[in-house]
Amino acid sequence: MNKTTAAVAAVLLGIGLAGTSHAAAPFPASTSAPSSGTQFAVEEFDMTLSVTGSGRTWARAVVLTCPAADTDRHSDSAAACAELVEAGGELDALPGDSHGCTREFDPVTAWADGTYRGRPVHWSKTYPNACALDSATGTVFRF
Repeated sequence: MNKTTAAVAAVLLGIGLAGTSHAAAPFPASTSAPSSGTQFAVEEFDMTLSVTGSGRTWARAVVLTCPAADTDRHSDSAAACAELVEAGGELDALPGDSHGCTREFDPVTAWADGTYRGRPVHWSKTYPNACALDSATGTVFRF
């Protein structure tokens, strides 16, 4: 099973857990050697990022590997990795991309599960709409 299929399966299995704390086993930290010149050195990390829509009518997921890998399905994995490093792996501290949003209520929930520098990450947060998610999380959840 490839990483993308596993990520989507994890999202679909986890959808019923919205609003509850869960303790899924973290993804193992990558043991491959980093590419030369990378700013991450041995501080690699892997996260499954997912977003579910209002009423759980849709779901999207990707696996983000940092340093960015050629196999990543994230639309801008290098920028997402840089933003996670800037936030120290704390998804509530992402620099975001502050911009105005409508007051439309169409909630979306963002999830992140995996490891950051060997530390397990299990995070989720619901936003009033996709624009609010984008404004708060910047590149990380743009996939």
